[in-house]
Amino acid sequence: MKVFINKTKISLSVVIVMFMLVFTSCESELDKEPITELTEAQVFSDPDSYEQFMARVYAGLAVSGQQGPAGQPDIQGIDEGFSNYIRQFWKHQELTTDEAIIAWKDGTIHDLHNQVWTPSNEFVRAMYDRIYFQVGITNQFLRETTAEKLDGRGVDGTLREEVEVFRAEARFMRALSYWHALDFYGNVPFVTEDDIVGNFFPAQISRPDLFSFIESELLAIEGTLKGARQNDLGRADKGAAWMLLAKLYLNAEVYTGSGRYTEAMTYINKVINEGGYSLVDDYQKLFLADNDRNGAQNETIFTVRFDGVSTLGYGGTTFLTHAAVGGEMDAAEFGINGGWAGIRTTKNLVKKFDEKPDLASLNTALGAATDWGLVGSATTNGWDGPDMEMRSTGTNTYALYADLKAGEIKFRFDEDWGNNYGGNNGNLESGGANIAVSSAGIYYVTMDLNTNKYTLTFSGDSRNMLFSEGQTLEIEDPFNFTDGYAIAKYRNVDVNGNRGNDNAGEFVDIDFPMFRLADAYLMYAEAFLKGGGGDANSAVSYINMLRERAYGSGSGNISSGNLTLNFILDERSRELFWEGHRRTDLIRFGQFSTQGIWPWKGGVMEGKTTEAFRDIYPIPSSDLIANPTLVQNPGY
Repeated sequence: MKVFINKTKISLSVVIVMFMLVFTSCESELDKEPITELTEAQVFSDPDSYEQFMARVYAGLAVSGQQGPAGQPDIQGIDEGFSNYIRQFWKHQELTTDEAIIAWKDGTIHDLHNQVWTPSNEFVRAMYDRIYFQVGITNQFLRETTAEKLDGRGVDGTLREEVEVFRAEARFMRALSYWHALDFYGNVPFVTEDDIVGNFFPAQISRPDLFSFIESELLAIEGTLKGARQNDLGRADKGAAWMLLAKLYLNAEVYTGSGRYTEAMTYINKVINEGGYSLVDDYQKLFLADNDRNGAQNETIFTVRFDGVSTLGYGGTTFLTHAAVGGEMDAAEFGINGGWAGIRTTKNLVKKFDEKPDLASLNTALGAATDWGLVGSATTNGWDGPDMEMRSTGTNTYALYADLKAGEIKFRFDEDWGNNYGGNNGNLESGGANIAVSSAGIYYVTMDLNTNKYTLTFSGDSRNMLFSEGQTLEIEDPFNFTDGYAIAKYRNVDVNGNRGNDNAGEFVDIDFPMFRLADAYLMYAEAFLKGGGGDANSAVSYINMLRERAYGSGSGNISSGNLTLNFILDERSRELFWEGHRRTDLIRFGQFSTQGIWPWKGGVMEGKTTEAFRDIYPIPSSDLIANPTLVQNPGY
């Protein structure tokens, strides 16, 4: 599909324009099936129509309607800009947690972070409707591409083979949306391509049964999907199916009451060992406008594609970039024409980045202590000493991991000013100038007396993309953007700082990384700790690969003694914050409702625990009215 190779404009041809959904509170579930004005014979007489239809299935995650950026929405009952799939998915996964809060006062949006939503919440309904829009269009594609119908149209040869792959991809996309339904709403209406389109009330499926359906679908299509990383970027392949199976199994205890950690480990290992994925060298590249080609694409397992010219809309990464910018942040640095001053984070995420590495262990591993040391206003003891002892790393070479303050340092032998070195630009000079330390943090400091060179390398966590200038740590007013630190994660610029394709800076090019290899590494460690198999050395190694990328060195590395479930939960937040994982993670770890407190949870400044029934969302009131056979989730 060309659109997923180079982000050229998604074709809204007659095949695509026909799939319009209009939701009202009196419609039954099957009325949410796409409606075609042309007959199937007219639509599928063009061989390209199959590919165009599948393009619209994928685009259902990225766009909000039949034209961009607004005017012909896929769903009604909510502002079209709000209705985008990824925007709603992100809000339900992040705004309900410690990772995000919003300053706007649109409708009942604050009920999400406050955890006081009701079945009539328009955002809870919009996510639900989005899921069933996707289920509807995939069901229709599968109905129109059965073997019988393909035979009747004379579809054979290469096209027949392509359609079979498309069918597998459609089933993956339906499984993905049904997974979101399973995770968000639990017991939901269930419709497949085998159901007759018409006015009947679809039965409600239990959470364990929906789990089994998704599992069976993914296992069934595995052999037909293209190999991992062998399909166009943004399209489903075996790697995407493995990752979704791993996610399903890792959360099985929540969904069904029984853990499936061994099966989770099986598919995590497939992703890691058979997928051909690799970590990009720089964490920031994952969230730039060129993340489809700057190396980040090698880490991506499944991505939702966005383009500032082709996928016009106010959801997705356009929302995540604009809404996160405000206060003293410079919109130009983010490749956009202005910030919307909406979303930021709570102090709970900030504290995740306050961790200090075990410097004593790191320095012991460097080598034996020596008489050379660091002295100065940036050191623990100031200019009077005693000095911070450096370690021997070779003949006349020394190093130290040091927690320094903003200030100055020099190298001194045996705490004697008769033998000291300073300098600048990495060059050492006996008795030379004080060396500036521009900001506080963990540094890796080296001194080489063979070449008279030194290095002073900041060794903090590069994933710490918090913006604090002009922002307060505490949130006294949730409707004030500058209350709470801002997040500078998504940037509509490429690696060279050039703005994305939209010259106006309104719409962005950043693809949304729904699944990536780093997540699989973290999942391995969790599944290991929960008895799913694997080994401690591999788990620690995978975690340290992420931390070495983040710290630029081994200063953040952990040992097997650090590998606990609490650590994994915190590390998932540090690595994956604002990527749509947090709510599901907190529920799996038992920290979402009756446990876990963060600012404004429960609607009070200091936060409080909430009711256990909020671990799933309610079935929207509109659907309960439309389908009297549905039973509301407990507590609502």
